[in-house]
This record gives sequence, C-alpha cells and structure tokens, in this order.
Amino acid sequence: MKKIYVLATGGTIAGSAESDTATTGYQAGAIGIESLLAAVPEIRELAEVSGEQIAAIDSKDMTQEIQLKLARRCNELLAFEGIDGVVITHGTDTMEETAYLLSLLTCTDKPIVLTGAMRPATAISADGPLNLLDAVRVAVSPEARDRGVLVVTNNQIDGAHDVTKSHTMSVHTFQSPNGGSLGSVDDGVVKFTRRSEYTHLDGSLKLSETIQELPDVRILYGYAGDDGLLVEAAVKAGAQGIIYAGMGNGSLPAPVEKKLAQAVEDGVTVVRSTRGYAGQVTVAEPSYEAAKILHSESLNPQKARILLQLALQQKLKGDEIQEWFNRF
Repeated sequence: MKKIYVLATGGTIAGSAESDTATTGYQAGAIGIESLLAAVPEIRELAEVSGEQIAAIDSKDMTQEIQLKLARRCNELLAFEGIDGVVITHGTDTMEETAYLLSLLTCTDKPIVLTGAMRPATAISADGPLNLLDAVRVAVSPEARDRGVLVVTNNQIDGAHDVTKSHTMSVHTFQSPNGGSLGSVDDGVVKFTRRSEYTHLDGSLKLSETIQELPDVRILYGYAGDDGLLVEAAVKAGAQGIIYAGMGNGSLPAPVEKKLAQAVEDGVTVVRSTRGYAGQVTVAEPSYEAAKILHSESLNPQKARILLQLALQQKLKGDEIQEWFNRF
C-alpha cells in the first residue's frame, strides 16, 4: 500500500458546533488529526496513513509563517522514498492561497492534495469525511503524479493556479473559472481530463528552505469614485508592492492611476489585477505601460500578491517580475 502523510491545519473540516444542524457559528480546528482520520476508516483500505498537526486554526487566521512551514514540511516529507504523497486538511477561506504558494515552492512529482469542508465535522450533512477520503484517493492515484498541487472537494479536482472559492456557503464553492477543473472523483474512481501548464518556481527547494518572511505587499480593491487615498496610505505604511484589483481588465480610475504611477516612481512595484471573477488582465492603456505598472495575467488579486512577494524577495524588478506573471 502507498504511504500518505496528512498535515492538518484546522479549518471547518475539523470544526465543532453545539448542534448537529448548525453549519455556522462553530469552532474551527477543534478536532485533531487522529479523530479526523478515525472518522473515515475507509482511508485505511487505500493507504498507510500517518500525519501531524501543523496548526489548529480557522483559515481566516492563516499566516504566511504557517504557509512557509507547510512548504518546507512538504519538501522534507516528499524527499523520502517511503512517502508517496501528502494530503493537507485546510480551511476553505484561504485554501487557494496556501495551495498556490505551495505550488510555487514545492518541487516534486509526488501528489500534494489540499482538502477541506464547508460544513463542520459535527453537522449531519458534513462534507469533510468524503472530501478527505477523495483527497487520499487522488493522492494514491498514479495519474496524480506530476500534476502540481491539487485541491479536492465535492468530488472535484482543481489545480492550485486556477482554483478559487466562489461561494460563501455552498459545498460546490471551489471553481476554476479560467481553465476548468482538472478532473473528478466519481464514486471513488479518480479521473483526470486535463493537465495544468503551470509549475513551481526555479530553485523552489532552496527558496522553501531559506525564506522566513515575505515582503510587504498590499491589495487595494477598486470601486467607482476611488480617489486613490488608500494608495498613499499603503506607500506611507511601507508597502513594497501594491496589487490593485481594478475593474474589468484591471482598469484604473484616473485619480488612482496617477497615484499608482507616483508610487512606482517612489520605488513601489504595482500590479494591476481585477475584481472580476474570471479572465486575463493583460496590456491595456498605453499610460499604464508608460508608468511601468505591471499586469497579473490570469492570477486573481490574492494569488498575484503571493507571486509579487516572492519576486520581490528575489530582488526582481520591472520586466523580470512581469515575466514571472507570464510564466507562473
């Protein structure tokens, strides 16, 4: 049997509520890893499973310190011949961010699979047990090798680059609006239908071992009538980078554009993203290019922030950073 190692971080999948009909108002991360695994005995029929508790938090409280710890631990574990894959239980609020960071900083052809739940473990309609079982099914599948970091929920397999949480409450919340899912788990059968073209950063193993913290990058959200005052506030607070979630194709209100251009002149790296659900953010107004404001391509604001942080940590500038957005 294959050996799968589970890293638990808390989240709704480990949540506990006072009532079995409650799907909100629960304590996230209240149930430990051993209890999670014991609740799904069928896992033992698929693999030899062991694991450890990395954190026990609501994922809204996820930190980059924990995310970087996960990246290091994944690389450590998967370097052993005796470990065939890693499954990470994680809250859904920030799962896409952790998955994307791991996809950049882990270098392995072995599966890394994140899963979680939208309903606490104590709910009569809990989705966590099947999600965990499906995650292990994917992790032991030969077809899952060399497919990057995966997110498995609601019988669906998504890639870390594309996946995003799309709904506040639905169990079908995780979607990949730009490319679609990579596959599915249908009645226990793992089936992949496409492959992601995105991969880890060059030198990711070294990066995961050496990075202790990442540069300060802020996300600002665009809206009608935005006067750009928050741009000034971010610069004053010491931000090294700004992701601006603009309208449509990363459009910038005139006052905002002016202040972002000034921020670039002051040494802050600025990247246009979008508040829209899907689509690419590409070259647009000539004035954006003249001001050396970059664009996020297919990354949403929260993932664009992560890539910019890593680029700044590597002391990249301008066109070098844009090339990362084009590639990763």
